[in-house]
Amino acid sequence: MDAKTFPRLHRSSCMQGEATPLNGGSRSGASAARSAALPLLIYVLALGTFLMGTTEFIVAGVLPEIAGDLQVSVARAGLLITVFAIGMIIGAPLMAMLTLWLPQRVALILALVVFAIGHIVVAVGDSFAVLLLARLITAFATGAFWALSAVVATRVAGPARGARAMGLVNAGGMLATALGVPLGAFAGQLIGWRGTFWALAVLALAATALISRHVPHEKGRARSVSVRSELSGLRSGRLWLALAGCAATTGGVLAAYSYIAPLLTDQAGVPARLVPLALVGFGVGALVGSLVAGRLGDAHPHVVTLVAPVATAILLGMICLASGMPWLTAGVVVLLGFFGLGANPVLIALAVRFAGRAPTLGSSLTVSAFNAGTAVGSWIAGLALASTLGATGPAAVGVAIVVLAVVPAVALALIARRRAASPPKSGDATTTSAAVETYAAV
Repeated sequence: MDAKTFPRLHRSSCMQGEATPLNGGSRSGASAARSAALPLLIYVLALGTFLMGTTEFIVAGVLPEIAGDLQVSVARAGLLITVFAIGMIIGAPLMAMLTLWLPQRVALILALVVFAIGHIVVAVGDSFAVLLLARLITAFATGAFWALSAVVATRVAGPARGARAMGLVNAGGMLATALGVPLGAFAGQLIGWRGTFWALAVLALAATALISRHVPHEKGRARSVSVRSELSGLRSGRLWLALAGCAATTGGVLAAYSYIAPLLTDQAGVPARLVPLALVGFGVGALVGSLVAGRLGDAHPHVVTLVAPVATAILLGMICLASGMPWLTAGVVVLLGFFGLGANPVLIALAVRFAGRAPTLGSSLTVSAFNAGTAVGSWIAGLALASTLGATGPAAVGVAIVVLAVVPAVALALIARRRAASPPKSGDATTTSAAVETYAAV
């Protein structure tokens, strides 16, 4: 990129909240680029994230069977879920740094292979300690794949379709949210809980073949990427604002969702037999929301990240007040999935962009932020459930946390507006060089 080109590109990105194509083209050209079909690889990556999300949720569906087979309590068996979440929080940025020297194609394949091996170990293991270790290692591989898939998806799709590509890749994880637990329960009854893990291992190996075929080779990546350049992305204030948005939106929504069953039955009067349908509705809403937000996010990223937490807070407030109205509450739960998790692909795309020369680290930190927000939010919600607030406690906690997400969303929108109002002067090589550094680091 030469000195005459960058100001035009920088100005174009600022005018669209830095989520439009950095190609200096016309608005009609950008619109055409956004509407073009996505590469097949994006769908392959979505399949991978579906597997990754499924393994996180599927354990809940077979927990009693695991506990009975290994002769441990259900509460102790639940540590298989806890250790996985911890592994995601720590493993995503750690593995992102440890695999920097690898081409992204090789790193994705390695993550899937480790993922498959971890599931095989769980499927044949008889020691609870071994299963815990296997789940921890699997979580590391899952975090690495999730982070790298975001970077590869945005790179292959191009700047004009980054959020849209992330919406589709993220939809794989949302589909796992909707189907992971019921699939686990059904598969556990059909082929046993060990057979469920064997099936995930086989599917992971099949995805490995697809990744190997469709992810393009990169020449010279190992020579151009270093730990130091990745860590430089941590200087970006906008990156940390995006991460705060990730943690607050997901933490607030899942604070309520983690305890949605007692809220639906005790507060809203939903029959217990219909609760699984409400949970599936939440997942379907999240899936559709991810696709819609991905479509809108490239042209209007800050509108999406502002509307989502505001709408989510309103919906959580309605859940708190919806006493004895089962159908209304069930409908609100579906909308909660749509708005509450719909903005996630846009936040991921923004984090990857704001990380500048450290997209892999930026993406991996979103994985940590989502899981950290979920862990903290569900913990506080559990305390609220045991308080005098009762069944409405988790939803009330969700409102308080989600409102916090408005702060970084507003800050990012104001920064984008300020940068759009003061673009660098074209033709000034000194200004251009400084702008490049600012664009990468701020």
